[in-house]
Amino acid sequence: MKHLFIEGKKKDAPILLLLHGTGGNEQDLLPLAEMIAPEAAILSVRGNVLENGMPRFFRRLTEGVFDEEDLIFRTKELNEFVNDSAEKYQFERNKVVAIGYSNGANIAASMMYHHEQALNGAILFHAMVPRRGVALPDLTNTPVFIGAGKQDPLIPLKETQELVINLQEANAIVTEFWVNGGHQLVREEVDQAKEWFDQYYK
Repeated sequence: MKHLFIEGKKKDAPILLLLHGTGGNEQDLLPLAEMIAPEAAILSVRGNVLENGMPRFFRRLTEGVFDEEDLIFRTKELNEFVNDSAEKYQFERNKVVAIGYSNGANIAASMMYHHEQALNGAILFHAMVPRRGVALPDLTNTPVFIGAGKQDPLIPLKETQELVINLQEANAIVTEFWVNGGHQLVREEVDQAKEWFDQYYK
């Protein structure tokens, strides 16, 4: 997978797995990483699927309707890529914390839904429920930050609440932060995510 790896300034800091939104690339979330955890190492990945020329992490059938088969395949592909990258770049696999926005947040959530100990924690900005009717792995002591917009035209409020409940029922430690805005990421969310990160990973 096309990606960037940047060595961290602090040896024992987590490794940030950066996952962009639809139409983004591996450069997109670098400013976010700088704001949230400037000393952490970074593995920033570009999605392997194209939708009308725009990179994504998995296919969808229509707006808000995922291609489940492709989601499962691409989630496994990404998880294995992170495993391989840990060997290649010599970082601790169990210290990977995802930061995802929109489509990137969805595949980060999907990693937690489908693969045991895939992530040490996650910051999910404007995420949806990746899959229904599946038993999640045990996420005990896995901290998750969810940033969401109350007026998001793409993600109904109930969708985010369902995601929160799913993760909590799997024993994750979920922090919700709601803004009055829509689907765009706002500074307030990033500031709150930094506070959350410092609480769990400083």
